[in-house]
Amino acid sequence: MKTKFTRLNLAERIQIEKLFDKGLSASAIAVLLGRHKSTITRELKKTHYKTYLAINAHIRSVKICSAKNYGRSKISGNKKLYDYVVKHLRKRWSPEQISLSLKKKFPNQKHMQTSHETIYYFVYLHSKKSLKEELIKQLRQQRKTRGSRHTKAVRDVKITDRISIDERPEEVKGRQIPGHWEGDLIVGKEHGSYIGTLVERSSRYVILVHLQNKEAATVRKAFEQELAKLPKIMRKSLTYDNGTEMAQHKLLTKTTKMKVYFTHPYSPWERPTNENTNGLLRDYFPKGTDLSVHSKAHLKKVQKELNERPRKVLDVRSPIEVFKELILDKIPL
Repeated sequence: MKTKFTRLNLAERIQIEKLFDKGLSASAIAVLLGRHKSTITRELKKTHYKTYLAINAHIRSVKICSAKNYGRSKISGNKKLYDYVVKHLRKRWSPEQISLSLKKKFPNQKHMQTSHETIYYFVYLHSKKSLKEELIKQLRQQRKTRGSRHTKAVRDVKITDRISIDERPEEVKGRQIPGHWEGDLIVGKEHGSYIGTLVERSSRYVILVHLQNKEAATVRKAFEQELAKLPKIMRKSLTYDNGTEMAQHKLLTKTTKMKVYFTHPYSPWERPTNENTNGLLRDYFPKGTDLSVHSKAHLKKVQKELNERPRKVLDVRSPIEVFKELILDKIPL
């Protein structure tokens, strides 16, 4: 049966921009978007494979004369909807998260529901200049918070007695069993400052760890301090890359009772939850900035904000909601 052709929408073009900016090929982008390679190739050819800007490409695609009023009356003409959209954009929610949240919060009020594409049009085409500049800065797809990931420096790995991810139980991969975490560091300007990140795979709940440096002892103690606050049922394993900051993994396991599994070298896709979360965190902590200026209190504020943000993958629930449910489900009353 012949596949029905549908034009690329704005959300897809934003994904193309994001993935192309990371250095992915047209073929790889096509697979991730579920599109034919020729569709992506044709789209990128329009810019001669140079800088691709989603909103510019989309405005060219749909006639600007018909797009002028798109979204204006729907959002700007409804104060309650307008306030809700602007409020949550300022909280760094994506248009898709806002759209899904509106449907969940106002299931029987069509006037309080709008598509994520309408929200994008509202931001880029219809908001007043000062508000537009502010909201565009808040959008998580903002280009300047991203950079090519394939330029990551090669690290000299000196970790003994590592347990390979190949030995990790299958239950971890499935996400049904809570208490399995992924960890990493966000690196600041000139590799001189760091923030530790721990993400629970089932709930996507994130913990931000304040670090003075990336020495193995410093990272271990800081991670232990945060993990010790969790109930035992939420401390099963930690999957990490080959960073030398995890050289004291055996001591971490002894203290927390959590097995530490190491991914294969240069395989960030083996920690997908953490990689995705680090991308979200770059909105708050842009690359090339000094991370040491952020206090513990500020890290906890960002942690709270991110954990309260609804996720499509969690059926429009927030990580903190799911995390609490998982704990209550496992603790007998």
